[in-house]
Amino acid sequence: MKILLAVDGSAYTKKMLAYLATHNELFSTNNRYTLLTVQAQIPPRARAAVGKEVLADFHRQASEKILAPVSTFLLRHGIDANSIAKVGHAGELISKTADSGKFDLVVMGSHGHGTLGNLVMGSVATQVLANCKVPVLLVR
Repeated sequence: MKILLAVDGSAYTKKMLAYLATHNELFSTNNRYTLLTVQAQIPPRARAAVGKEVLADFHRQASEKILAPVSTFLLRHGIDANSIAKVGHAGELISKTADSGKFDLVVMGSHGHGTLGNLVMGSVATQVLANCKVPVLLVR
């Protein structure tokens, strides 16, 4: 099975990894894993002020800070995952990556704001569920 793990470095990512580690049917060396982290786009004026190279370095460092501990965790369990870092809107990019990469499953942690919280703040998980053609497993 080809599994996309959407990670953001939060406590919810850690809960998702703990869940996977206790469910051998999902967390197996027989599966192929890809880590995906999405960095929010910097506002246009700030992008113009700092320049492309500085911005690219900033996004690379922020992504690495998130991906490195997850990769280490997976390697300790005998899993060598690919990593992808993108910049933009998380819900949209997770869905597009899952669909275009022909993944069998997307696994992600959910902050669990609830209906009112989603209405006010929006939810990456809700957007992925609404737009992704691939099955999604949310871990709370």
